[in-house]
Amino acid sequence: MRPFAFPAACTAACTAALLAAIPAAAWAWGNHTPMCYRAFERMPEVAGAAPVKAEPLADFLRAQEGAIAKVLDAQEAWAREHLKHHAARPEALRWVASPGASDAERRAAFLKAARLSPQSRLALYLQLDPREPESGRPALDAVAVSSAPPSKGGTQRFVALQAGQAVSPLAVLASACDEPDYGHDLNLFDDNPGHPAYGFGKQPFGNPAVAVGSQAPFHMGFFHQGPVFNTLAPSFARTFTELRVQHYSALAVLAWQTGHAYWGWRFAGMALHHVEDLTQPYHASAAPGASLGTMMWVNLKAQLGAPADRQGLVVLQGNRHFVLEQFQTRWILESARQRRDGPLEVALRDLAQDGRYPPWSPSYVREVVAAQAHAAGPETDAAVVVGAPARFVSDPNFDFAANEAQLGPELARDLQSQRDGLHRVIADLLGHFGAHSRNALRGMLRQVSQPVR
Repeated sequence: MRPFAFPAACTAACTAALLAAIPAAAWAWGNHTPMCYRAFERMPEVAGAAPVKAEPLADFLRAQEGAIAKVLDAQEAWAREHLKHHAARPEALRWVASPGASDAERRAAFLKAARLSPQSRLALYLQLDPREPESGRPALDAVAVSSAPPSKGGTQRFVALQAGQAVSPLAVLASACDEPDYGHDLNLFDDNPGHPAYGFGKQPFGNPAVAVGSQAPFHMGFFHQGPVFNTLAPSFARTFTELRVQHYSALAVLAWQTGHAYWGWRFAGMALHHVEDLTQPYHASAAPGASLGTMMWVNLKAQLGAPADRQGLVVLQGNRHFVLEQFQTRWILESARQRRDGPLEVALRDLAQDGRYPPWSPSYVREVVAAQAHAAGPETDAAVVVGAPARFVSDPNFDFAANEAQLGPELARDLQSQRDGLHRVIADLLGHFGAHSRNALRGMLRQVSQPVR
């Protein structure tokens, strides 16, 4: 018997419908930094590491431009061989050592070769541990650190570092774990406004006209939706999380190997951000609260002229994602300010979980992290629906994201009597967040002893 094949016209129509129906929220866990302080503060490899000196990016690029060229070429070759849907880097972007270049020219060339937004700041900064007393240092304006539009409910607070200033690896690592959300991946696709011609093609999902949504394909991974979904919506397989993890990891290893420890910890944190994003079920599932049949049904109705249910699905999935993120972020920050340990802090620090997973490898992101988060999707979505006020998570006419700043305190208050179920689910997810982050970091550190190529 011949296998069933979807007619090409049907596949194209269904793909377009699914693309419109699935939300692409920009952030997975809100602010990663407070969680990373807890996840790494008792990991011996981090807690016992010697302070490092803050170093401008230009110094690292100038000192190691030949080695960086080799690393970026090796990573591109690896991606072309191992990532099925990789968008090959245009030859014009290739990093070439240019000893006579200025620091500004070298920096711009690096951003092109790494295919990061030309507006990426990569400034010297820290996010301080919210558990520690105020440092007394003046705040650094967010625009010095991030080119991304400010989030209405953002909790990031920055201070400046000076070149040569001693700083703990924990602070560098935890700060950098949030950094890829600061505009590194905005407007990089061919149909985004002002795109830099990086060869990524058209944006595979999300709205290409919305800047923040354009970063979603670099922070999500729909690797386990199944063959029917993949046939109907093949573009959802085009995600670039694995590429970012590999690039940042390789740069971290090079920096450690060549005496640039500050950038070793910093690039490691950036790699970990993309690993951590995929521990969020709403970033590893197209719509964890809806079956494929439901998505197809609402899309069919939309094609027949009744789009309300499809739009409602988008709003509900987005609302639940935002509610989960708000609850988790506020809970973490409140506990930190009170120097209080609760289930989330215990879960984030639980080193006993680390050994339950296979050793770190290039396939770990897809086959371990994303697979686990995808499997947790239905339970997570159900816990949010049961644990949060109905108007926030069950009313398709209510857009939580549009009212995030005003409704955050109300959400926290209304959840007080209903949060036990969410506690358990979020604690489980953050246990995964901590374990996978540490396993990824160990994988990078193991490579440091290998000879520089």
